[in-house]
Amino acid sequence: MIDTLRRLWRSIGFRLAFYYGLLVAITMLAALAILYLQTVGVLQHRMARQVETTAQQLAVRFEEGGAEAAAAEITRALADGRNSDNEIYLLADAEGRRLAGNLDRAPDAAPGAGGETQRRVVRAGESVMAYLVMHHLPGGHLLVVGQDLRDQAAIETLVASASAAAGIVAVLLLIGGTFVFRQELERSVGAVRRTAARIAAGELQERVVPSGEEDEFARLEGDINAMLDRIQSLMEGVRHVSNTIAHNLRTPLTRILVRLRAAEGEAATPEQRHEAITAAIREIEELTVVFEKLLQIAEAEAGARRQNFTAVALHTIADDVLELYEAVAEAQGATLLRTPADTAMVSGDRDLLAGAAANLLDNALKYAGAGAVVRIGTQVLDGRALLTVQDNGPGIPASEHARIGTRFHRLDRSAPGHGLGLASVQAVVALHGGRLHFADAAPGLAAHLDLPVLGA
Repeated sequence: MIDTLRRLWRSIGFRLAFYYGLLVAITMLAALAILYLQTVGVLQHRMARQVETTAQQLAVRFEEGGAEAAAAEITRALADGRNSDNEIYLLADAEGRRLAGNLDRAPDAAPGAGGETQRRVVRAGESVMAYLVMHHLPGGHLLVVGQDLRDQAAIETLVASASAAAGIVAVLLLIGGTFVFRQELERSVGAVRRTAARIAAGELQERVVPSGEEDEFARLEGDINAMLDRIQSLMEGVRHVSNTIAHNLRTPLTRILVRLRAAEGEAATPEQRHEAITAAIREIEELTVVFEKLLQIAEAEAGARRQNFTAVALHTIADDVLELYEAVAEAQGATLLRTPADTAMVSGDRDLLAGAAANLLDNALKYAGAGAVVRIGTQVLDGRALLTVQDNGPGIPASEHARIGTRFHRLDRSAPGHGLGLASVQAVVALHGGRLHFADAAPGLAAHLDLPVLGA
């Protein structure tokens, strides 16, 4: 039993439910205690006021008409049938003889004038607990007015019993509510915990089953599933990158190794050695470029540059990139147009966004061909800032749009490059909370950098 209670106490759900239930129980008991004290207090106050008022009226009657008048008034009060069973009266002379009333004898050790007390008295041969008000009147007379406390005690007992019953119900609700709350919490958290355990065991495709509710746990389940989707996507990306790097490195490294071994041979001429060294250097430089691109992508995906975000004018970046590539476009007979040229402000890293825009423009000039017309534009639509690079070249099939931006993916293997340019653009856009999407420009291709507007 003790071990079971210890296991329950180690559960945070049980402790939270217990503390909450305990607070509710204390609140209920405090409210019941206040209700009891107020109820009993009101009854006692009303009784005391009624007895005191009656005593003062009889004292006035005594002063006006003497002992006979006061005695007659007491007799009428006892005979009127209103609350006669609880009323207590006594008018005694200086020798202690009863002149009127229903007490057998005067109370012992009566206090001074105006005294109030609770004590046992004898009425009609029966000892009862009573609330008394006693006045010493002229001529040594004693006036006692009171009320039997048995009905008052019965009411107090009834209120106390009701309060105790309510307290017991509160404790039972505390105990039952604690277990119900714990079970409900375990039901909600348990699904997350079990999913986490399966994922830790290597089942990365597992997800928290939605509860169908619209509460905080349902939102937590959605956030966890989104996080797991992101983790799985990153893991698949790492696996794909690892496989692709291994595949892409094998060929150039093999070429370097073959050339260097051939140059190492005794039959190799100085020209052959020089040519082998030059080719090896060129291959290594290309591999260095590949690794730099991969590091840039990894840095962007990790969010390492997010702390450098400031207000960035996307339209100014477009102007600068267009100016940078004017000479390149002129050399290959292409035309650059800046349209539309609306103002667009975003929050981000200017260098990363400028690099992404330059990458898109460089690709457009590379694949659109000689004599192409390339447009770079900025605008704001529906609270989103768009930087668009559009060409009138051959474009790409719509079925390939979803694969553009995948690491090492290239549609034209004969063209120079490593298939990492658009992958780096994807990473930069994701870092800025946006997305990169493509559309058929008929003819050509339109690449859209879609980013949140500053302050949105």
